[in-house]
Amino acid sequence: MAADFIKINALDNVVIALKNFSQGEVIEIDNQQIIILSADIPSGHKIAVNTIPEGENIIKYGVPIGHAIKEIKVGEHVHVQNTKTNLSGTIAYEFNQKLNELAIKNQDRTFKGFKRGNGDVGIRNELWIVPTVGCVNGQADQIISQFKAKYPATDIDNVQVFRHSYGCSQLGDDHTNTQKALADLINHPNAGGVLVMGLGCENNQIDHLKKFIGEYDTDRVKYIVSQDVEDEVEEGLKLFEEIYEIMRHDKREDCPISALKIGLKCGGSDGLSGITANPLVGAFSDFLIAQGGTTILTEVPEMFGAEHLLMERAESKEVFDKTVSLINNFKEYYMKHDLPVYENPSPGNKQGGITTLEDKSLGCTQKGGTATVVDVLSYAERIKKNGLNLLSAPGNDLVAASALGFSGCQMVLFTTGRGTPFGSFVPTMKISTNTALFEKKRNWIDFNAGKLVEGTPMDELVQDLLDEIITVSEGKKLKHELSGFKEIAIFKTGITL
Repeated sequence: MAADFIKINALDNVVIALKNFSQGEVIEIDNQQIIILSADIPSGHKIAVNTIPEGENIIKYGVPIGHAIKEIKVGEHVHVQNTKTNLSGTIAYEFNQKLNELAIKNQDRTFKGFKRGNGDVGIRNELWIVPTVGCVNGQADQIISQFKAKYPATDIDNVQVFRHSYGCSQLGDDHTNTQKALADLINHPNAGGVLVMGLGCENNQIDHLKKFIGEYDTDRVKYIVSQDVEDEVEEGLKLFEEIYEIMRHDKREDCPISALKIGLKCGGSDGLSGITANPLVGAFSDFLIAQGGTTILTEVPEMFGAEHLLMERAESKEVFDKTVSLINNFKEYYMKHDLPVYENPSPGNKQGGITTLEDKSLGCTQKGGTATVVDVLSYAERIKKNGLNLLSAPGNDLVAASALGFSGCQMVLFTTGRGTPFGSFVPTMKISTNTALFEKKRNWIDFNAGKLVEGTPMDELVQDLLDEIITVSEGKKLKHELSGFKEIAIFKTGITL
């Protein structure tokens, strides 16, 4: 590996800058000296190492990420000014299975988690209020405030209301998705107890919501309908305290790492995302799956252009067909609203060196490693199979991270090249693609994958990441938890009444 740039694949006609280059600088690759022709090529961006005629493909990761819209000379900056996506319309997919065997030994690692009565394992023991409708968010806040005043130093991990603006004035899929998401939240193993707070006149009636919740522990999940009592804050606080008295005695116990269910997410990606953080998370995903654990990959619009790599790894024709539907349904969602299917990457992605959607997707999907895809989940559907799952959700950071939690993930690994302070309702570990971001935003970033281009071997960094994940699973708070940034966002696709 060169100190100042990296060529990812021998077939590539570009290299990736690992520093900021100025016009006139010289790099040497494959015994060829290349003069930088463009001014100010930032780190993470692409440099042409061959002449690329107009109409010819730009090759990165060994595959096309777009084509040249004009001739690109050796040493020129390859980016949005001279490159365009190859993607358009819909694609007819064929099942061409190419499975990989994970050659990873079992390490027999454990962590101390909370074993729940239904067999699930939590990595936090938190007390939550889940409103059925946004109308009671304020009353829920009052209960939390009074509880914290009465118990200023609790022996549990967190006390919180998860505010949202839904639960009424919704129809069809939106109404169902809200109910499924809230039911998943109520059932989540990171919650030792939940107060479900309704208003009384909303569409999302508690009796209807219970059908999605299913069986539950009546000591740990309690309900209040605000319109049915004189003082909903006073009555709610009593119920909240009853739940607290049960869950405060919960203790961590040894659990196998096969009990971990980890969500895989990226946001604010840059040109190093597909070189450092995403491959690192992919290697960890393979390791965890080899131990019998589970990971989930989502952000369906950021699979476009790389979806064939996931389809090849489908466990069966049935899983392949579900993956095809996952992709096509999202494309149809865009087309139904007369919006461009391939309107990606974002301005921040482009500033970080990502040029086309293929460029972004080929980096994004590396978080899923090389394991077999065992199942495809609809939005807010719970995990049924251990292994690598795909989940229907958009690329939006909070919506996608929440969706991973709703499906049962106890933690989300969130890779980023630009940085972000947000956190989902489950621990959301920020993994930087570059050391500069890690050092600049230590109040945001939990782990540095930039070491991969500084000489740290992949196997060593995977073990470091595993150690950190186990430490967090045993109670160490991540940066967003220390800041108190924990939120949910529910996917909305339809009209509001």
